[in-house]
Amino acid sequence: MRIPGRRAGRGFVLSRDQTSLSLPARIPIDVWMSIGQDLGAAADSATWWLGDWLVYGQDRYPERYRRAIDETALDYQTLRNYAWIARKFPPGRRRPALSMQHHAEVASLDPEVQDDWLDRAQQGGWSRNELRRRIRAATTRGASTRPFSVELRLAVTQARHGLWEDAADRANCDLAAWVLAVLDAAARHDAEDRDRMRIAEAG
Repeated sequence: MRIPGRRAGRGFVLSRDQTSLSLPARIPIDVWMSIGQDLGAAADSATWWLGDWLVYGQDRYPERYRRAIDETALDYQTLRNYAWIARKFPPGRRRPALSMQHHAEVASLDPEVQDDWLDRAQQGGWSRNELRRRIRAATTRGASTRPFSVELRLAVTQARHGLWEDAADRANCDLAAWVLAVLDAAARHDAEDRDRMRIAEAG
């Protein structure tokens, strides 16, 4: 599917190769703003479409979709992020008035909390940054379950990274979520082992 070369009534032209946008020498600012809104809406819709497209490939071609993506010009990690959000929000739970980035801000929360924040953002007309700011403020007050964010950097081989990504794909989750789940499981197992050792020593 390609975007048409001209948008009727708007007066702007997209080049045939889709790499440039031509605007008239003079247009009213409200028209210019409307064009930007249209372009932004089209770009955001495309992120949902890409997410759904990758989810389809993950579900139906689990052994082949990764190679198919590698042969395109699309960034695999970006697509994985889109797919993760698309899975978190099936079509019936998406808010057309909000961007995918709004949804991304709440994707790690419980579904009820997600809906609450998205409802507030939609009713208040909040930008993505405003939604993020309010969630952080609520977190500081202890009124949100959004997890504390820590950035970890690991030096791993490409083979190991690919192995982890494949495992995350099989689990139908984002790589970061898969890593956290594995670490949590390992930590719980270690705690249980230590508890058993203490009980044995006490006996």
